Amino acid sequence: MPPVTLSALRQFAIDRSLFRPTTLKRAIERMGFVQADPIRAPARAQDLMLRHRVVGYRAGDLERRYAALGIDEGFFVNYGFMPADCYALMHPRHVTSGWSKTRRARADALHAFVRERETMHPRVASEHFGHGSVTNYWGGTSSATTHLLDEMHYAGTLRIARREGGIRIYAAHDHGPSLVDAAERQRRLDALVDLAVRVYAPVPASTLSFLVGRLRWAVPQWRRFLRPALVRAKARLASARVDGVEWYWPANERLRRTEPQETVRLLTPFDPVVWDRRRFQRFWGWAYQFEAYKPAAKRTIGYYALPLLWLDRMVGWGNLSVRGGRLEAAIGYVGEQPPPEAGFSGALEAEIERMRHFLQVETTE
Repeated sequence: MPPVTLSALRQFAIDRSLFRPTTLKRAIERMGFVQADPIRAPARAQDLMLRHRVVGYRAGDLERRYAALGIDEGFFVNYGFMPADCYALMHPRHVTSGWSKTRRARADALHAFVRERETMHPRVASEHFGHGSVTNYWGGTSSATTHLLDEMHYAGTLRIARREGGIRIYAAHDHGPSLVDAAERQRRLDALVDLAVRVYAPVPASTLSFLVGRLRWAVPQWRRFLRPALVRAKARLASARVDGVEWYWPANERLRRTEPQETVRLLTPFDPVVWDRRRFQRFWGWAYQFEAYKPAAKRTIGYYALPLLWLDRMVGWGNLSVRGGRLEAAIGYVGEQPPPEAGFSGALEAEIERMRHFLQVETTE
């Protein structure tokens, strides 16, 4: 095999992640995990990702079709959506041992209440139990019953059956044996590491270590076994050393050199191609930042700037919004000038037109 280069790794990352569009179910199975984010600018991250990978995808299709897809939502290396068999690898999570008797009794009663109704809106549970309020992560207050539902979902005793208007609708959930032997634990850990690599490959060694570390939230019951899992992964995965950095990708995938497509893609900050900011900078030479949580005065490219991929280059970004039923797009460029290739302008117009269809809105003149 000829020496691996950074440009070959870059094209490999694009080709394997931005695969030919397919059905929604197959796309999720191929990706393995779709990160979720609630910000709509101009749509949620999961929708912005899937529009590149699903034929005819429209914003909100994942939520509308969720119940029929055989998938689950929950925490993996981040919060998102995944096939049910991947979700099952992490459960049950043993995170309730520190609960008080009162909290455990409330959870048992709530679980029985949900099971009796098959599916349940959190408002119904809050009205029935009246557990009061708690301080939430952002310093405000929220229903204590809703907070307990979230914890039970994380533990795995509840799952998300569907969403209604973005609100989680819960169902009771039972797993297999609560304890697994050492061989099964290792099998599951290796499968979870392989899944993380499959989503984000090729990954530099630092990102591989970071991803395995993130699994402490996916499988808190097995935290102390993550370091050996990392060692096994480095021995199992395909790898190459490029410019002093060790890179890893799935062992069953061959790194092939292909020609970049003459296509423009506006990618969400959470897209697998973009997610690893250190890899992004290595590949494209600029330090893209997600600025939604920065004060407006400190933003340099915009609240929710979408990196703009042309050929195999990140040439700029776009800030898109819908106002009065029309799509508005403001495009900025690295180096302040658009790419010189003759086909870029038409490809950008085609991408904005695809975005319009995805959002089902009109485009401004």
